[in-house]
Amino acid sequence: MNMSEASTVTEFILLGFPCSREVQVLLFILFSLSYILTLMGNGAIICAVKVDHRLHTPMYYLLANFSFLEICYINTTAPHMLGNFLSETKTISLTACFLQFYFFFSCGINETFLLPLMAFDRYLAICWPLHYPTIISSCLCLNLVALCWVTAFLCYPVPIYFITQLPFCGPNTIDHFVCDPGPLLALSCTPAPGIELACSLLSSLIIFITFFFILASYTLVLRAVFRVPSAAGRRKAFSTCGSHLIVVSLFYGTIMVMYISPNSGNPAGTQKIVTLIYSSVTPLVNPLIYSLRNKDVKAALRKILRHAKVSQS
Repeated sequence: MNMSEASTVTEFILLGFPCSREVQVLLFILFSLSYILTLMGNGAIICAVKVDHRLHTPMYYLLANFSFLEICYINTTAPHMLGNFLSETKTISLTACFLQFYFFFSCGINETFLLPLMAFDRYLAICWPLHYPTIISSCLCLNLVALCWVTAFLCYPVPIYFITQLPFCGPNTIDHFVCDPGPLLALSCTPAPGIELACSLLSSLIIFITFFFILASYTLVLRAVFRVPSAAGRRKAFSTCGSHLIVVSLFYGTIMVMYISPNSGNPAGTQKIVTLIYSSVTPLVNPLIYSLRNKDVKAALRKILRHAKVSQS
């Protein structure tokens, strides 16, 4: 049975953040500002890496790619969420809902792949500094990044296909601002414990395997750092890892709350807040974390601003 035969529901209603019309307009303004700043911040890092030849190294290629991913990530949810603030119906078609689900989760999985790759890059740079340029060349770095993207977008087509085969005959209201698997599976007319378990296992495996890989990388990094005789050397080594560790803490701390079990019993309000943190807040603060703590990125951004002022004058 295909989706069109099984479903009498043709669209879902994403409740988002139910409140008065005035508050909806205020939220629209706030989230629009956050969305624009996110695009500008991550776009600035991409431009800095592209323009400044001193940043043409694997570390900064990974950072630029991570910023590009954050732009893709927020674009899976923010435009529709902003439209819903001003919409009276707040509807989304079944096809659009499943496409949002697919791209939202694929980008999230890609982030769980890129963060360990960035941690591994820091491990090689700190623990094997003399061999680092030969171990991870720019070409190898770009190939690994491409592998992350391809693998991430191949993880969820099968689970999503089986979800599309479920009958949705009403109700059609999702108490969320994104098509999330927990609320979505709850709307199916027939229970789907197998699909729910498969989604939970897939999410858990990806999250825990990549998280433990990051822990292992930084355990080796810390062991190497503590062997550095000078305090200045230790501070320099910690500074190269500090930004990445903050990003890892923000991202993994929230997704572990949500996606170890899609229907773990989290209240709808908690689900929205946690999802909002890792889907909208972290893409906004990541450019600040990396640019404010990285002298090379700040120098490149100042160079771009100087060139912009000269061209305007």
